[in-house]
Amino acid sequence: MGAAPTLLPPTTRLIPTLRIAAATGWPAGGKPTAAHGLSVQAFATGLQHPRWLYTLPNGDVLVAETNAPPRPADGKGIRGRIMKAAQAKAGAGSATANRITLLRDADGDGVAEIAGPFLDGLNSPFGMALVGSTLYVANTDAVLGFPYHAGDLQILARGIKVADLPAGAINHHWTKNILASLDGHYLYATTGSNSNVGENGIAAEEGRASIWQIDLATGRKRIFATGLRNPNGMAWEPDTGALWTVVNERDELGNDLVPDYLTSVQDGAFHGWPYSYYGQHVDRRVKPGNEALVARAVIPDYALGAHVAALGLVAATHAALPSQFRNGMFVGEHGSWNRQPLVGYKVVFIPFANGKPAGMPVDVLTGFVNAAGGAMGRPVGVTLDSRGALLVADDVGNTIWRVIATP
Repeated sequence: MGAAPTLLPPTTRLIPTLRIAAATGWPAGGKPTAAHGLSVQAFATGLQHPRWLYTLPNGDVLVAETNAPPRPADGKGIRGRIMKAAQAKAGAGSATANRITLLRDADGDGVAEIAGPFLDGLNSPFGMALVGSTLYVANTDAVLGFPYHAGDLQILARGIKVADLPAGAINHHWTKNILASLDGHYLYATTGSNSNVGENGIAAEEGRASIWQIDLATGRKRIFATGLRNPNGMAWEPDTGALWTVVNERDELGNDLVPDYLTSVQDGAFHGWPYSYYGQHVDRRVKPGNEALVARAVIPDYALGAHVAALGLVAATHAALPSQFRNGMFVGEHGSWNRQPLVGYKVVFIPFANGKPAGMPVDVLTGFVNAAGGAMGRPVGVTLDSRGALLVADDVGNTIWRVIATP
């Protein structure tokens, strides 16, 4: 972990390491453990696989209740069957609700008393962004725009397609996130790879493992950065205005390779995947290689640890939390399935100074795994609500947690 991690030599096995925290859900009264100076309570419960969060200007919170779409060509062969079994055991095997739910805390007590369907009939939705009076939603295969008026409890209008996103019969990394530019002219969209390290062929990776830039005025799109195996959360760093993302790196090189990472993203940058990792560390499994691309592969800014499955990301710009949690970024770590011992399964804070990470990760929410090794919850999306509290989507516990400074 950190800005200058030590990378161990790679190790490979015929059958990858499997260490799955079976999804159990929370016992009655159960909840995660908050760091010293923080308190946590349920903001909303009884949801169906909540993955991603978005706070509207009026304080309403949108939740994408979603899971993988049908992917008939993904997961074939022995490794594919192992992956599907692992995902089902970890709580990701249920059908997708294809819904965005609205949560409203009208009385300000920290618990949403209004919860109802806001948008239905979507296609594995994930990222959301409001620009002016249009709410953009990233389905697994396209970005759609919907008319929105402040205070709406439901949108019944059909969405208008803004841009297609890579999908298809494989669609290995199906989650697509979006983030609006600070001036509202563009959307940035994440597209994860269609494989672990290109084993489905480079042709299947067309437009993937990338962040796209979409011009909202024209609908034109272009690739902004590439070589990002599975980028998910994105955020603007407030001091520099730079785009940052968290990325899930490749598997099957050992317990401690390759670190998932947090990094700034520059226009035109190549970040290594699939040919190399963490800069110019060549992945010998990829045939043929590409020396020219490897030579310009960007070294990530900050290692989060191997296999932590970093998904959620939000800058602490307006956090109403103790001072040590106000300059940096929160990361939701979904947790490992192929490492012994388990890692991730928590929310961490990365402190920043002068626009860059400064110091080691600080645990914010832990205790998602019980003493028997079962996952009571798994954190995914993170955001700040209108009062500066941290919200965390828990897709195994079917709960949105709210973290505040201890009264």
